[in-house]
Amino acid sequence: MYETLRWTLNDSLTIAGRTYSRLKAQPAEIAGFLVFPVIMTVLFGYVFGSAITLPSGGDYRDYLMPGIFMQVMAMTATSAATTVAEDMARGITDRFRAQPIARSAVLVGRSVAALSLHLLSLSAMVLTGLLLAGWRAHGSLGATAGAFGLLALFGFAMIWMGTYIGLWVKSGGQADAATFGWLMPMTFLANTFVPTEGLPAWLKPITDWNPMSAVVAATRGLFGNPTSVSSAWPLQHPVAASLIWSVAILAVFLPLSVHRYRTMSR
Repeated sequence: MYETLRWTLNDSLTIAGRTYSRLKAQPAEIAGFLVFPVIMTVLFGYVFGSAITLPSGGDYRDYLMPGIFMQVMAMTATSAATTVAEDMARGITDRFRAQPIARSAVLVGRSVAALSLHLLSLSAMVLTGLLLAGWRAHGSLGATAGAFGLLALFGFAMIWMGTYIGLWVKSGGQADAATFGWLMPMTFLANTFVPTEGLPAWLKPITDWNPMSAVVAATRGLFGNPTSVSSAWPLQHPVAASLIWSVAILAVFLPLSVHRYRTMSR
C-alpha cells in the first residue's frame, strides 16, 4: 500500500513537472496569468467602483477584491477543461496511458500544477489589490490564511470539475464553450461584484445559494472586508457552506474524472 502511494505521488510530481516545463516554451501563457489580475482590478475597481455605493457602507474596493479572488479560482475549471481536451486531441493523453505510470497520477499531477499556477495568478492579484486598489486584509493573520486556504480549496475543486468536462469533449474549443459559457454568468449571479440585497425576489435565492456567494462571503468575513447581508443559511454560515460545497464538488468530480480516464477508449 505504501509503495503504491509513493509510486502514485512520484508519478504525479513528474506529470506536474511536465506542465511546468511546457510553460517555458510558452511565456505568453505565464504573462496572461500575471496581466489578467491587473486588468480585472483596474476595470472593476476604478471603472465600476466609481459608480457603486455599498448599502451598508464601507469601501467598495475592499468589498470587490475578495469577489475577484473567487472569480479567478472559479475560472480554473475552464483552463483545466481546455488543457485536458487539447492533450487528448493531440494524442498526449494516449501516450500517458501507454506508460507504466499510475492512471490517477496523470490527472492528479495536472491538477496540482494547475492549482499552483492559479495561485500564482491569485498572488499577482493580491499584490495588485494592495498597490493599485488600496485593498487591505483587516482580519487576523490566521483568519487571512484561512481565507486563502478556502480560495485554494475551491479552486482545486473547480479544477476537477473542469477536468471531468475536458475528458468528455473533443477539442479545446468545445471545452471552453462547455465551461466558460455557464461559469462566467454564474460568477455574476452571486455577490461577487454587487450586494444581493436589492435583487428581485425570484433571483435572490439563486444568488444566495450559489456556491460562489458562500466563498466570497466567507473570504470577506475572514479578511475583515465589507460584506452583504442575507438571511440565507449559506451566507449566515459562509465558512461552513464554502467547505461543504468545495468538498462536495471534489467528492463528485474527482472519482468521476479518474473513472472516466481509466475507462475511456480512443
